[in-house]
Amino acid sequence: MTLELEDLQQLANNRWYSELPPPFQQSIVQHARVQHYEKDQAIFYSGDRFDGIYAVLEGAVRLGYVDIEGTESIAAIVEPIMWFGEISLIDQQPRSHDAIAIQKTRILHIPDAAIHTLLAVQPQFWFHIAQLTSQKLRMAFLELISIQTQTIRQRLALRLMLILQGYGNHILIEKNVIQLSQEQLAQMLTCSRQTINQELQALEKLGVLKLAFKKIEIIDQEHLHRLAYTLHS
Repeated sequence: MTLELEDLQQLANNRWYSELPPPFQQSIVQHARVQHYEKDQAIFYSGDRFDGIYAVLEGAVRLGYVDIEGTESIAAIVEPIMWFGEISLIDQQPRSHDAIAIQKTRILHIPDAAIHTLLAVQPQFWFHIAQLTSQKLRMAFLELISIQTQTIRQRLALRLMLILQGYGNHILIEKNVIQLSQEQLAQMLTCSRQTINQELQALEKLGVLKLAFKKIEIIDQEHLHRLAYTLHS
């Protein structure tokens, strides 16, 4: 299935895609195909070979890992319009994590053959692939600093802010509702669900957000931003 006009409009709001040279954008539009996934269906698993890069058009994808005892860790929730899967393109290693649809999801897929051919013909485009990966590396360092310097409330605010911003992928924040359970948030922040629940309720009392079933509506983005980017003294 090829791209529709709405898909192209979504791509235009992705910071990385919007800054690509026109030939790179044209190659993506030419070779990308839309795929559909059901809830809990895997796009790929840790250890799989590289088969291309992906972007979420509709729905959401959970990036994480399940250990031998069945304990799950969640690194990020990928929503429209965010790219993932490029790490294995760079290091030529198997997939480092699982990518699982957490609801009905439409995915944009650029097959490995197409991306390898493009980069062989236009090696200068490797710079833009590196930009995509360094964006994630920057977010990982930000999270590491947050763990060392901030309170759990500030870390929670930072994570909610990053999700709203699409982990740096969005040119504009177009929505204020986060589709995420408290259990998933607790896994992301490596703390208990009870702790997350207490902190969310505290933020709700402050008028920062409003809680619903597996959904968080951000009411005061400015207040959330101040909490997220203030170091703990």
